[in-house]
Amino acid sequence: MKIGAPKEVHAGEARVAITPESAGHLQKLGHEVLIESGAGEKAGFTDAAYKDAGVEVFKTGAALFKAADIIVKVQPPTDDEIKRLSADKTLISFFYPSANEALMEAAKAKGASVIAMDMVPRISRAQKMDALSSMANIAGYRAVIEAGNNFGRFFTGQVTAAGKVPPAKVLVVGAGVAGLAAIGTSTSLGAITYAFDVRPEVAEQIESMGAEFVFLEFEDSELPDGAATGGYAPPSSPEFQAKQLAKFRELAPDMDIVICTALIPNRPAPVLWTEDMVKAMKPGSVIVDLAAERGGNCELTQKDEKVVTENGVTIIGYTDFPSRMAAQSSTLYGNNIRHMLADLTPEKDGVIAHNMEDDVIRGATIVHEGEITWPPPPPKVQAIAVQTKEKPKELTPEEIRAQEVAAFRKETKFQVGLLTISGVLLLLAGLYTPASFMQHFIVFTLACFVGFQVIWGVAHSLHTPLMAVTNAISSIIILGALLQIGSGSFLVILLAALSVFMAGINIFGGFLVTRRMLAMFQKS
Repeated sequence: MKIGAPKEVHAGEARVAITPESAGHLQKLGHEVLIESGAGEKAGFTDAAYKDAGVEVFKTGAALFKAADIIVKVQPPTDDEIKRLSADKTLISFFYPSANEALMEAAKAKGASVIAMDMVPRISRAQKMDALSSMANIAGYRAVIEAGNNFGRFFTGQVTAAGKVPPAKVLVVGAGVAGLAAIGTSTSLGAITYAFDVRPEVAEQIESMGAEFVFLEFEDSELPDGAATGGYAPPSSPEFQAKQLAKFRELAPDMDIVICTALIPNRPAPVLWTEDMVKAMKPGSVIVDLAAERGGNCELTQKDEKVVTENGVTIIGYTDFPSRMAAQSSTLYGNNIRHMLADLTPEKDGVIAHNMEDDVIRGATIVHEGEITWPPPPPKVQAIAVQTKEKPKELTPEEIRAQEVAAFRKETKFQVGLLTISGVLLLLAGLYTPASFMQHFIVFTLACFVGFQVIWGVAHSLHTPLMAVTNAISSIIILGALLQIGSGSFLVILLAALSVFMAGINIFGGFLVTRRMLAMFQKS
């Protein structure tokens, strides 16, 4: 099949759906790759780079649409691009079907198949195709960089000859993919980072990244239930929202940077940072609103604009953060696309198999064979029911005593049986072997017994260093090999040399492993 990526026509869009690297992976699946001239220029990918990767470059988008069997894009198609589709073509791009029903109807009329990358189900197997998470990760990172560009001080604190600089205080509202990316970037830059999310279970993730989780006191009935939200934080109850806003009002005067990431696709963004909170912030503070596309979490956010309030607070409402890092965004999105096409090409023979029984393909397909297939049914992946553990039965002292006696008798019976068998074997060996052999054999048996008892009592975490040093010590056999290496027999000399070599590995390797393992238990 021929897979083509046209040049994005939306204003400000710098990403491209296929990179020279991802083109190579698509070719390994048996496909031919096409690109419109200049499609990757804004992302730093030249036509020459595509040609070097074996990609055919078309001069116009119209020619590419005509030649390609599968068209891959970033932004939803325009009306003109929909008109270029036909029944034998498949379109893969972001689509946002709930907001583009007319486009879906137009694609249906053309008979084309449409796969929306924003509709990939959030299940484990589909993580490699989750373009929303890929772009949110970049947006969270870029939000911190954009905030730093508009913030007049360092993120990290410094003590210099010229004076002391306190660290910046950053609050991240929402700990989804974008929020966690923002937390990681902020803490790595040295800021004191706080984070809030309506899901208390993410507190460990936040704290593991070096940030402080902002806790709220609430009743269980006030906590929103996120079971049916597809991994997003669910809407909150009015009581919870009131406590949430009260906490933000308390934090507002101390925060230097606020990054808002609370957004569920296809829903209006909740207002979490009100006008009075903005007025309470210090001059020079910065708010970056990643939810600006759906109205914004900040009450004063203006979509695609940067505004400065009367009290000197900068509010950034850009909606093109991924495009501001076009090279990285295109690389990740190109990987999402090629993983999707890998699922559509199970035999790696260049033939597309649009399997509507597959949870991922079915979930992302919104138009197929002249029918609108959106919204999709729930994934068929079986959820593991949480089972309540039964409380263990408390035993009476008599029952505990009876269990201990039974265990003691069983262990005694086993040991007596083992000793009896060992005694019989020793007796038989003594009857048919020389006395010198029995002396060495008894020492060997006792050594095995003592060694087993000693090692059995060692903590599991020390088994590896213990066995390593045992290997080193046991290689005392190297002395025997050295004594025999001067023998007059070539075979004896060869075997002795091999013994010295292998024993040397045991000695040096054993002590080296022991040293490295024990270093893990030492404080630096």
